[in-house]
Parts: sequence; C-alpha cells; structure tokens
Amino acid sequence: MNSKFLIPAAYIAICLFWGSSWLIIQLSLPYFPPMMNIGIRFFIAAVVILLIMKLNNLSLHLDSKSIKIYLILAVFSYAVPFWMVYWAEGHIPSSLASILFGVYPFAVAILSSIFIIDEKLTSSRFVGISMAFIGLIIIFSHGLKVDIENYLTGMILVVVSAILQSGIAVMIKKHGGYLNPLSMNFIPFLIASIGLILLSFLVEDLHRVEFTVLSISYILYLAIIVTVFNFTVYFWLMKKISVVILSLTSFITPIVAVIIGWIFHGERLTENVFLGMVFVLFGIIIVNWQGINKYYHQRFFKSM
Repeated sequence: MNSKFLIPAAYIAICLFWGSSWLIIQLSLPYFPPMMNIGIRFFIAAVVILLIMKLNNLSLHLDSKSIKIYLILAVFSYAVPFWMVYWAEGHIPSSLASILFGVYPFAVAILSSIFIIDEKLTSSRFVGISMAFIGLIIIFSHGLKVDIENYLTGMILVVVSAILQSGIAVMIKKHGGYLNPLSMNFIPFLIASIGLILLSFLVEDLHRVEFTVLSISYILYLAIIVTVFNFTVYFWLMKKISVVILSLTSFITPIVAVIIGWIFHGERLTENVFLGMVFVLFGIIIVNWQGINKYYHQRFFKSM
C-alpha cells in the first residue's frame, strides 16, 4: 500500500485503539489491581510478539546499545509510567487525567527541539499545540471539579508519566531508528511484566483478582490490540513522521474516548465537546501546516 495512505491510516488506527483503552482500563480495574493488570497485559504482549517474531524470522538486536534502550523502555516507558496512569485512573476522574496527559505533546516539542536537530519548536507548532490543549480543556470542562486535596497525588503521577514517556519518545526517535518496531518491544515488555507481577504479589491485595470471560477479554484486548499493535505501529510511524506530530495523538484519543462513551454508555455530547473538537482540529492543522502546504504545493506543480 502507498505510504501516502498507509501513514494516515496507521495514525487514525492508533488514535482509535488508544481512545478505546481509557474505558477498557477502567472496566478491567475491578478485576485486577493496577500492577497485576499491567503485568499480565505486558506478559501476554511479549508472548504474542515472540510468536510473530518466530513466524517471520525476526531477530533481536542484542548489542550493548540496544540492551540499554530495552532496559530504559522497560522501566521508564512501560513499568513506571503505566503504573502511574493506572493508579491515577482509580483515584481521579478520567477526564482530568486526559487533560493532564495533554502536557505530553508540549514536553515532546520542547525536548525534541533540544535534542533533535530537525525538530524545531516553531511558533506555529507552539500555537497549534496550545490551541489543541485548550480544546481538550473545553471538552472536559463541563462538570469537572478538581479536588486538589484528594486528587493531587494522581494529578502529579499523570503529569510525571507524560513527561517520562515524552523523554523516551525523543530518545527512540534519536537513537532507536535502527530497531525493528515489533521486536524492539519484546524484551521491554517481558522485563516490565515480570517486575510488575512480582511487585504485585508483594504489595497489592490479590484477593479481588477475578478471572472471568469478561475480565480476560479486557486484558486480551489491551495486550494484543492496544499494546502489540499500537506500539508497533507507533514506533513504525516514528520513523516516518515528526515525533511532535505523532505526539498529537494524545489530544485525539480523549475525543475518541468521549465518542465511545456516547455510543456505548449513552453519555451526552455537550456543546463544549463540539467546540473543543474544533479547537483540537484547528490546533492539529496549525502544527501540520508546513507539511500540508508543502504537499499541496508539490501537487500543484506536478499538475502543471
């Protein structure tokens, strides 16, 4: 398939699946506490990746640089940030978590402008990211109450998680381009899963763990679709497009989550949702304006 169509299709797909993950995570938490939940999810993902690697004769990079990247990914992109978000999901409203995670594109834009030569934080990028972030606030502003006393820990964890993951995204963009988008996640997922499951046995109450058809289906969806597929596609896209543009998925996924809530839970779409969507859309267009302008400029001269 032509990359002109494959790249947008892949971008849309990860937005849809990550948008659905907010609801599925919340539905799965009553059956599994956070560490066990993520640990099982990552272990299944690692097994699936290994099977795909065997079927496609994919090899692992095991040089010292790759091992360092795997270890950093395992701890600072998967184990720690995911636990932070899962824990926060159980203590603060998901709408607030969505807004706070909006610092991710800002952090990516700032860090990439410092560490990656081709990723400059232009005025249009800053304005576009800011506009999309305002849109996110508008979407979730209706009825949102911020109880600082009870929400502060969860709020801090979401922000720290976003910053950690932004740093990892920039690192992979700069140093991990040679790694296969699929196989590069096998060791990190395996390490993260083993560590989280062991910690879960030590610190979590496992009496409420419940294996049912429904709970297993939640974990399988999160493991295979949201983890294996999305992270493979995400790292593939990282080789094709700007890491800043890729980070804008964190503005789109909450909108997907709102629409899913409207379809499956009968949640009401308020005027704020539609207004916020407009802000997010125009913000994304502004960030991408240079690329859009270049694309249509090339098409115009080709047609002449």
